[in-house]
Amino acid sequence: MSTTTTTQRPSTTVTAPEPRTRSRVPWRAIFLGLLALLFLTPLLWMVSTSLKSTAEVSQADLSFIPKDLSTDGYSKILGAPQTPVGQWFLNSMIAATGQALLVLVVATMAAYALARLSFPGKRIITALVLATLFVPPISLLIPNYVIVANLGWLDSLSAVIIPGAAGAFGVFFLRQFFMSLPVELEEAALLDGANRFKIFLTIIVPLSRPALATLALLTFLTNWNDFLWPLYVLFSPERLTIQPGLSTLQSAYTTDYATILAGGVIASIPVLILFLISQRFVIEGIARGGLKG
Repeated sequence: MSTTTTTQRPSTTVTAPEPRTRSRVPWRAIFLGLLALLFLTPLLWMVSTSLKSTAEVSQADLSFIPKDLSTDGYSKILGAPQTPVGQWFLNSMIAATGQALLVLVVATMAAYALARLSFPGKRIITALVLATLFVPPISLLIPNYVIVANLGWLDSLSAVIIPGAAGAFGVFFLRQFFMSLPVELEEAALLDGANRFKIFLTIIVPLSRPALATLALLTFLTNWNDFLWPLYVLFSPERLTIQPGLSTLQSAYTTDYATILAGGVIASIPVLILFLISQRFVIEGIARGGLKG
């Protein structure tokens, strides 16, 4: 007679290891904060120096925070009759806004034709337009000056508005954005009897508001910060734009840094306001503009 013996194994309970408590340091926020501080330091230094007196700016040991707040720089630049900053500011606003609107009209139509229409020589024309991006702008200074002089535009705002209206960058940027839009929308409109021009105005342009806002902002900034070209084509003090106008504040022997940086602060105000207003459109336009090549 055989006996069967059963051995029972002791039950073991598996316990999950306790999670490690790690201190979560917001490294990303710290890095972005330091990066923002790095880019804001020159702007803050400009504002700080513009609020210093001439004697304090001339000292050897410069301090970031003004010891005695002074608005002499702003009083000199805004109150002197030989420096019509208000007129320079208005000229820059007219020139930058006019060129931005003109670039939108020209670049939008050209980009739509290169992105959607089919015609002989389309690839060659596209390649030629893109090839002009590799031409140094300084090499076009003399040809553009000769053209502007022959048209009689010297010493007028037309000389700083019209020549930059046919830039290749705007055509290339909008072409990339138009190619990212679904072509089915246009095909449906064609089936409904709409022509190309109506499709362009009622479908393409409303859908391209982020890209158009981005291009308008970039064109405005380029014209606003342009120094060399207005210096060549504008001669009268009342016709100058803000950038070459501020350069006249520096004399041959002495430099009033507080006054010059006060002018820099005044010139930076519309740029900062415009960027804060259109920041959302700029990010969306640049993100969508590079989706499809």
